[in-house]
Amino acid sequence: MVTESFLTLPQLELPSAGGSITVTAPSNIALVKYWGKSQGQIPKNASISFTLSNCVTKTTLSYVPCSEQSKDVQGIDSAPDHSNFEVFVEGILKPDFAPKIATFFNRIEAYMPWIRSFQWRIDTENTFPHGSGIASSASGFAALAGALMELEDSWSIHPLTPELRAQKISFLARLGSGSASRSVLGPLMYWGTHPALPDSSDLYACVLEQEVHAVFKDYKDTILLVDQGEKEVSSTLGHNLMHDHPFAHQRFKQAQANLNKLLAVLAKGDTHEFCQIVESEALSLHAMMMTSNPSYLLMKPNTLAIIEKVRVFRRTHDIPVCFTLDAGANVHLLYPAECSPQLRPWIHNELSQHCQVGQFIEDQVGQGVKKG
Repeated sequence: MVTESFLTLPQLELPSAGGSITVTAPSNIALVKYWGKSQGQIPKNASISFTLSNCVTKTTLSYVPCSEQSKDVQGIDSAPDHSNFEVFVEGILKPDFAPKIATFFNRIEAYMPWIRSFQWRIDTENTFPHGSGIASSASGFAALAGALMELEDSWSIHPLTPELRAQKISFLARLGSGSASRSVLGPLMYWGTHPALPDSSDLYACVLEQEVHAVFKDYKDTILLVDQGEKEVSSTLGHNLMHDHPFAHQRFKQAQANLNKLLAVLAKGDTHEFCQIVESEALSLHAMMMTSNPSYLLMKPNTLAIIEKVRVFRRTHDIPVCFTLDAGANVHLLYPAECSPQLRPWIHNELSQHCQVGQFIEDQVGQGVKKG
């Protein structure tokens, strides 16, 4: 599959009246991280993630056809700056979100030129704190891409097959946020070319179809909210700092090797080795941040306190619970569902004291984008 495959535009019957569509999309938590990308949202290494279930973005996309006066001779809105949309977060107009959406619309126009035929209102809300390192851009752009694909499918004379449809949603979501490509389906998705995954692509994510042990199909993720504020350095800036990073090449090799190891672990059901790989990946991600130029640190003292408690608990109780981190201070606690009764009191009594206002989110693996 190459980019040009999505340039084959469907035959559409565009509506003459307005309407709306609502889609929810989950966040995801990367087990092997991607940090660093080339132009065109192409990852420097492959990544793999659990799709989540409760940490979701709900997006309602409302539209009305553009007025005849704003259309060119082909009937397409000719406004070059894509000012044909407004973004609302929990009912509040957010003009500071407009540049990201405008960039997204610019990038997907070749694949969905009909977006310029309408005026758009984007209403979105999260079930988790925005910008705090729980991949809100992943769920947000996956939901937006999913909503646009729902509309295209409903107007298409010959809708895409389910497989190609999922690929296109992932392809489009990637153009808004790289990690959004992995929020389309579940429970495990990989993105980026890797020799052990013949169907892997830099252009869209795929569901892991290789053998996966039953224990990993029912995994829990308790997200410990150490810091619910906006993170100090955006993911976009962090990725850009990898271009001249002295350890970037070695990091990309490490991630590719770790994904190879993880595939074997997922097939065997080796939860203890899973912990070692996942924690190494989390710490490597933050090591890249701490050694970039300029350097920055997103972990907080309570992040480190939780990490130490997780390691001690695992060692003393022989329970395969591990931590991972996204680009933020919050800690994702990963463990098999069967361990929940043993872990729940410890989380409530010990770990919650390191969370902001004692708050955490209980989540588990999920299945991706849903209509409604």
